[in-house]
Amino acid sequence: MERGLRNVLVVSFGFLLLFTAYGGLQSLQSSLYSEEGLGVTALSTLYGGVLLSSMFLPPLLIKKFGCKWTIVLSMCCYVAFSLGNFYASWYTLIPTSIVLGLGAAPLWSAQCTYLTIMGNAQAEKVGKVGRDVVNQYFGIFFLIFQSSGVWGNLISSLVFGQTPTQGSGVLAVLLVAVFLEPIRDAQQEGEGEKKSPFWFTLLSSFRLLRDKRLRLLVLLPVYSGFEQAFLAGDYTRSYTTCALGIQFVGYVMICFSATNALCSLLYGRLSQHTGRIALYALGAVTHLSCSIALLLWRPDPRQLAVFFVFSGLWGMADAVWQTQNNVLYGVLFEKDKEAAFANYRLWEALGFTVAFGYSTFLCVSTKLYILLGVLSLAMVAYGTVEHLEAQSLARSAATEQKKPAEEAVMETAM
Repeated sequence: MERGLRNVLVVSFGFLLLFTAYGGLQSLQSSLYSEEGLGVTALSTLYGGVLLSSMFLPPLLIKKFGCKWTIVLSMCCYVAFSLGNFYASWYTLIPTSIVLGLGAAPLWSAQCTYLTIMGNAQAEKVGKVGRDVVNQYFGIFFLIFQSSGVWGNLISSLVFGQTPTQGSGVLAVLLVAVFLEPIRDAQQEGEGEKKSPFWFTLLSSFRLLRDKRLRLLVLLPVYSGFEQAFLAGDYTRSYTTCALGIQFVGYVMICFSATNALCSLLYGRLSQHTGRIALYALGAVTHLSCSIALLLWRPDPRQLAVFFVFSGLWGMADAVWQTQNNVLYGVLFEKDKEAAFANYRLWEALGFTVAFGYSTFLCVSTKLYILLGVLSLAMVAYGTVEHLEAQSLARSAATEQKKPAEEAVMETAM
């Protein structure tokens, strides 16, 4: 087995073990601890912590400890949150939600940076296009990672109200700590080690916002946060729990996770043939259609299959955002990967925080209209970035074509 794939599998199974414990808990927060709003408050606090850590921590920790040990340290924060759910109260869930939030942004930023560097290194080794190998690696990762939602929710559903096994989180930490190879960015090594001032690294996420492309692309992670929050906080509570009962929440989320996992692998392989624009169009049309249908549909327990159809379609579209957004950020901002992925987590966390924040006082129809509006704006902004990239490539191609002609004229003149 090739070195790159082996390390991708280690990261992927580490996340599978970690989120088997955490995923089921997240899905049940709003339903299981709903009496005083504890569940939704815990989720809001969690993503508030992600929002704060995204601004500063990922570039600092990745530079200080490297991708591997940043992942290990951040995983420990998830284990703490899982333990806090053994004795769920305001005094255990809120502090551990903050701890998890502070660890989440470095975890995901380090994981995305690791897969991007590993994919580019493997592509260079075998003579392939970097983005194609990176896309395949993200597809494999999300296939394995999203299956954690299947196992975590299955445990929560079969033994309702019980916490999924925390031992899997500890095993995840040990797996990554022992078997994952440390990796360094060959591009940065080629440019030489440069000692950056502390404040320069601390604020690198904000400096990258000077790039017009990033400012346009922030709506993609914002929408990702909105749509995931809607599924976890509103679809599970206002549709599934109200019509079928809380015992069906886990099974509906299993359908979402299974569809998401399979589509992630499919998109990772399809992208090199279809390009990312076609996949973004598929995701947008699917979520637009689902949102409009949910506005018109009145949940009926006799229509059991419909609840699973919606979660499956939601997972099919979410797989586009999870795979393609990460690859897009890694490809467009290759020289500033850590800051780019930190920005991604920052804006996604903002989407989560705002969505969970208004969850308790806005009706479901209003939330769906917000989803429709944000998705439409995100697609317009994304289309603008693709147009700018096409213009940039055209200019580069024209410049390359001019060089031989200019050299020929100079040789003739001499």
